[in-house]
Amino acid sequence: MVGDDVCVVAPTTPYDPALGQPPQVAREVPPEARCPVCGMFPARARDWAAQVIFADGDAQFLDSPLSLMMYLGNVGHYARGRTAQAIVARYVTDADTGAWLDARQALYVHGSSARGPMRAGNLPAFADAAAAQHFAQRRGGRVLGFSAIDAALLRSLAPGRRQDHAVHAGPPQP
Repeated sequence: MVGDDVCVVAPTTPYDPALGQPPQVAREVPPEARCPVCGMFPARARDWAAQVIFADGDAQFLDSPLSLMMYLGNVGHYARGRTAQAIVARYVTDADTGAWLDARQALYVHGSSARGPMRAGNLPAFADAAAAQHFAQRRGGRVLGFSAIDAALLRSLAPGRRQDHAVHAGPPQP
């Protein structure tokens, strides 16, 4: 059995000026990118993927909104030498369209029958309240904003993960 102290090294992806877009804009998930929280390959479940972009343009790709929230709670643990204050953008995938959304503006459904890439509960994200509510009516759950996602909720979704690193502190302050 692997202990809690095993860490998957998931380096950030440097900004590539050849993309022809500003560094803080969401980008597609590279096939080789690994989630620093769980070690999965986010490109294999693109419909759940999330990402953060740092001030230097580097991106960190995550397998789901749940992993994003855990990451934001303790950036230094998951990305040595990085801080939450250096994050300039946070994105999640819209469960309806597959488009990238600002994670702070998205609405999330907690407690639905939807299972994320780790085959457990997750937080499907939506661009608007009507879509989130429609999803919750069909699949169960309740609609939450970004600031309502706290440590207790994360513990309920990821009970087997180390909880001392699963504290969502909300969006970093400028």
